[in-house]
Amino acid sequence: MRFTRAAVAAVGIAALLTTAACGSGDDSGGTGSTKVEVFTWWADGGEKAGLDGLVSAFGTACAGQTFENGAVAGGAGANAKSVLASRLQQNTPPDTFQAHAGAELLDYIDAGQVEDISADYDSWGLKKAFPQGLIDNLTVDGKIYSVPANIHRANVVWSNKKVTTAAGITADPKDLNEFFAALDKLKAKGVTPLAVGKDWTQLMLFESVLITDLGPEKFTGLWNGTTPWNDPGVTKGIADFKKLLSYTNKDRDALDWTDAEKQIMDGKAGYQLMGDWEAADLDAKGFKDYAWFTFPGNGTTFQWLADSFVLPKGAKNPEGTKCWLKTVGSAEGQKAFNTKKGSIPARTDASPADYPKYQQAAMADWKSAKPVPSCAHGSACSQGWQGAANSALGAYSTNQDDAALTKALTAAAEQFGKKK
Repeated sequence: MRFTRAAVAAVGIAALLTTAACGSGDDSGGTGSTKVEVFTWWADGGEKAGLDGLVSAFGTACAGQTFENGAVAGGAGANAKSVLASRLQQNTPPDTFQAHAGAELLDYIDAGQVEDISADYDSWGLKKAFPQGLIDNLTVDGKIYSVPANIHRANVVWSNKKVTTAAGITADPKDLNEFFAALDKLKAKGVTPLAVGKDWTQLMLFESVLITDLGPEKFTGLWNGTTPWNDPGVTKGIADFKKLLSYTNKDRDALDWTDAEKQIMDGKAGYQLMGDWEAADLDAKGFKDYAWFTFPGNGTTFQWLADSFVLPKGAKNPEGTKCWLKTVGSAEGQKAFNTKKGSIPARTDASPADYPKYQQAAMADWKSAKPVPSCAHGSACSQGWQGAANSALGAYSTNQDDAALTKALTAAAEQFGKKK
């Protein structure tokens, strides 16, 4: 099988990673560079705090190497990916760049833009430190090309506790009918019931609805070809998504996720569907009066994504980059990163006691949940498919044409769902 799409295995048995110092050899290609340009979209809030933690660990582990911040701001990396594509095309890559683990990496692998680091996985002990399901997911034609820094959860609803309490909401909704009832209560209070941003944030919301209306197995089938986009569950999902949009802010197509988050913080909205990086971002901004729950009807489904780093072909400082990658996968690096980022470690030997309240809950959920991938964040689909889905949802936000959305999503699956 060319690419294993199996969902990541539940985190469980502890394992060890050797912690020998990085950068002992000289594979720098004769450049003599000691700078490591790290290209990410982590430029603000909890994301920047997580990166800062990782940089601190890198400074300790990789003496003589200097971190150079190549961050490009923009939610979910939309702006960064555009800049990165141009640099890769011009053969001026950064020393390493962030990419979502899973199907999204195929774009870079197929283009011959990233190096095989399988041998480093063996020498760094990562095949023992990461769960086998994650190793399988990262493996393409027997080779591994990236080091994941974390595991994130996408299908989480965040709320302003004061706002929901004032609306008479006393319990988290367990299904869509209860959610609609809670949204009605918020609407009656004159606040925005559900804060939403543009394109990819709407795709996240739509995916969560589809998990509820299809179930985890059939939802995963949308991305591997076993569930058609004209399935009755998808039709119901589109109808439910349309109803949810009626409770959202009218300026949704002009906002990034942090703008929608600000409506929660300012008490202007009750709920927001967003990945669990929101916990760290809210904490970093000093907002503590929030609560969270899995999207209503998703049950124990854990929609996962992972941030990872690669070694680009033509990197100026491959020695320093490998030290960065080793730090990213190390116990120290993952602790420094994830305690601030809001995600949970990809390693299996992390102690929950080291993490804030939300991460402890997420680590427990991950061990018992049903994992499914996310197209909005690259674990389920390629970048081309992401772009097509975002365009389809962007058009739907304006025209509310169910048939047109079904047609567009079906066309995207036909174009991008099969490997050429």
